[in-house]
Amino acid sequence: MAVEDTGYVQVASLSDLEDEGRKVVSSDGRPIALFHHEGEVYAVDNRCPHMGFPLTRGTVEDGILTCHWHHARFELEAGDTFDLFADDVQTFPTEIDDGKVYLDPNPEPDVPPATRFRNRLADGLEEDISLVMAKSIIGLDEEGEGFYTPLETAVNFGTRYREMGWGRGLTTLGCMANLYDHVGGRDKRRAMFTGVREVADNSAGEPPRFQQYAFDNQNLSKERLKSWFRDTCEVRDADGAERCLLTAIDSLPPDDVAEIVFSAATDHRYMNAGHALDFINTAFETSQHLGWEEHADAALASTVAQITDATRSEELSSWRQPVDIAGLCADANDLLPDLVAAGEGKEWERPEGFVETLLADDAEAIIDALTDAIRAGATTSQLADAVARAATRRVLWFATNNEFTDWNTVHHTFTYANAVHRASEKTDATELYRACFDGAMSVYLDRFLNSPRAPVPDPGETDRAPTDVREDLLAAFDEQGNTNRTATLVSEHFDADGDPDDLKRTLGRGLLREDADFHTLQSLTAAIERFEYVGEKSEQRTALMAAARYMAAHFPTRRSNEQTFSIATRLHRGERLHEVE
Repeated sequence: MAVEDTGYVQVASLSDLEDEGRKVVSSDGRPIALFHHEGEVYAVDNRCPHMGFPLTRGTVEDGILTCHWHHARFELEAGDTFDLFADDVQTFPTEIDDGKVYLDPNPEPDVPPATRFRNRLADGLEEDISLVMAKSIIGLDEEGEGFYTPLETAVNFGTRYREMGWGRGLTTLGCMANLYDHVGGRDKRRAMFTGVREVADNSAGEPPRFQQYAFDNQNLSKERLKSWFRDTCEVRDADGAERCLLTAIDSLPPDDVAEIVFSAATDHRYMNAGHALDFINTAFETSQHLGWEEHADAALASTVAQITDATRSEELSSWRQPVDIAGLCADANDLLPDLVAAGEGKEWERPEGFVETLLADDAEAIIDALTDAIRAGATTSQLADAVARAATRRVLWFATNNEFTDWNTVHHTFTYANAVHRASEKTDATELYRACFDGAMSVYLDRFLNSPRAPVPDPGETDRAPTDVREDLLAAFDEQGNTNRTATLVSEHFDADGDPDDLKRTLGRGLLREDADFHTLQSLTAAIERFEYVGEKSEQRTALMAAARYMAAHFPTRRSNEQTFSIATRLHRGERLHEVE
């Protein structure tokens, strides 16, 4: 059979190639590099898989092709790279017939594209190479796997290769998964790139984690496992607690597991400045994104250290002096059985002024308001929502005459209160009332950070188009010091009857183009979660104004990660980065 009949195409004269040593040919517009080396003919994609530099401008020696831009090296025959930052280069089978060089322009891939991108994402996570992760995210999205596959790959990596387990990186990833549906098309890619990048960074240089095993006895009751889990957490026995938890995951439904975990997470006050419960809630939600049966064990087992190693706020002087608010919480916790029994069968509606009471300067009055609400039938969800509303205002009213790091203080209270509310949707465990007390006391402690309160725009009228307001909002994020300006613009967008989804997408665009830190990434996710839950337009406005102020306080940044993402996007389009711009 003639070579032409096999799908191969003629691309060069063998004698010319022998004389020149290398040659660029084209097939369907794709540049292919031919090399004559050690008596053989080789064909590879002429674009270096790292950043697209022409490989014919490199060198071939001893069977190794080296790109001269960043010195990536490739095994010439099969295209395998020596340098994981570069990826393997595509090769093309060649044949020689009657002095002519033929090649197959469409060879069957060794693995499907989606599999290759998933494998490259794993390489990027292992080596902590941002460009590799960005290119993999874009490629997976192009293959229709832009959400689940990156999320699963990063969770599998983060829960195995960080001894301390679930931390900042995996929580960021979970936040980006929750934010995913609220941002625009390319920003969905940016969100997943942000999440996996933070997992890699948080795991880099860390020893691996070795997961424990469930007990063989799968007939243990929820009450017994709950008691054991809390007892082992109390004495900081991480291994024992993990075995109890894995047994619960294997044998109990998700809501029972949630009751067990959140009960232990509230046995002590406001652990790890609120991070412990917040991280655990995110682990639950990430497991729900991926599938409980397949991923709950690794995800939730990795959170145990958030409880056993946590700082307990009753050990802090700020929770003991000048007002013993830890003691107030403990007394309220002791009353819970009687309070819940008294409220049985009653329906509570949040009275006017209730949130304002939670923002007042009287810790005992705050605890009394909460306990009275429980006695009147308030559910954990209702009470957690009220505390979250108060915490949102602390962020919105944050006075910029405080130290910059104090933004984190009001932020921690806000994300904790939001996490408590979201946890209340996973379990109706009575123990979550304790988290409401803790959250309310953190709101109380933050009161001085609202002295004086930052000015907040009142609802009004505007004749501007919502699109113009959103453009101004992005522009405001480009300059430092626009905390109040951004709140005004968010408020004006509501006044202009702009589509809230467009506003959320604009805030997402502003966030994801920056080198945003962990707390800033959390802030918008939590604010949008509040927006989605609260029904009143005024509360929705409050949530997004608070997020905009927090973001503006931390922007702009160098946007180095956006540069990496832009490079990966341009390479995916086939642009020539090595040429003059």
